[in-house]
Amino acid sequence: MARILLHICCGPCSIYPVSALRDEGLSVHGFFYNPHIQPYQEFQRRLQTLRTFAASVELPLIERTDYDLETFFRQVAFRETNRCLYCYSLRLEAAARLAKKSGFDAFSTTLLYSKHQKHDLIVSIARQACRKHGIDFLYRDFRTGWSEGQRQAKELGLYRQQYCGCIYSEMERFSNDRTTRA
Repeated sequence: MARILLHICCGPCSIYPVSALRDEGLSVHGFFYNPHIQPYQEFQRRLQTLRTFAASVELPLIERTDYDLETFFRQVAFRETNRCLYCYSLRLEAAARLAKKSGFDAFSTTLLYSKHQKHDLIVSIARQACRKHGIDFLYRDFRTGWSEGQRQAKELGLYRQQYCGCIYSEMERFSNDRTTRA
């Protein structure tokens, strides 16, 4: 049975991908690494929600809980409209490195689940990371399960966040000024 390291951004976004990969007969291990989530209380809430979900479906979970807010701001300052490139790269590079180091057969990400993410950019970055680190990238378009995953998250009573993670995405989500969108 192939072992897959699945980078996970949050509990609700993991429901469908974990199920779909298991249905394929794959052994899935979760990897939480999201140092960009702001504020810190939001980071903690998303991590706890994932822990709750992972325990309920017996999903082994590897957690990186370092929270380097200053580096995030330094990397995106004056490049706010391209912040997703940095954010995706940071997390997918970490997933590829860990997958290779830990003997997984491939890695993937729940970022491919959200219809709000930059899907093609995620795929491009993940493919670059797989070449760089010598590990396969398992591509699946998990967006097909968006409605099902959201329905299940509601049924399970999981906390469902209202924005991607960084303070800029929170502003875009709640601002009435559409000119602030990246």
